[in-house]
Amino acid sequence: MNVRNCRKCGKLFNYIMGMPVCPACKEKLEQKFQEVKKYIRENRLAGIKEVSEACDVEPGQIQQWIREERLEFTPDSPVKIPCENCGEMIRSGKYCEKCKREISNNLSSAIEKPKAVLTESRKIQSNGNKMRFLDRQQ
Repeated sequence: MNVRNCRKCGKLFNYIMGMPVCPACKEKLEQKFQEVKKYIRENRLAGIKEVSEACDVEPGQIQQWIREERLEFTPDSPVKIPCENCGEMIRSGKYCEKCKREISNNLSSAIEKPKAVLTESRKIQSNGNKMRFLDRQQ
């Protein structure tokens, strides 16, 4: 059993996976997410700071939801975050489209393609299919 302290409230809980947050705080966080999502739908041109203040959520938490692709903003929205690779401003995720393609190409080229198996033809001895004995002479 893996027991940890909750990152938010400090209470002990049985940790399984993901963020080290207890079930109660995880539920509160999910409620805040739904509140932020609703606010963004109603106020499409709101920035991260405005959303953060209106919903009482840390700007870092909003950015995390954007990186996890749980939140995505409209193209005309001022909300953008930098690509973790090149710094280009993006609406959602960790990487811009160019960096995603580049990473994908690097991974696919790193994986070695299977090579054709060369089959060697066996030489047929002139003796044919005769049985051979080690202790007898032919």
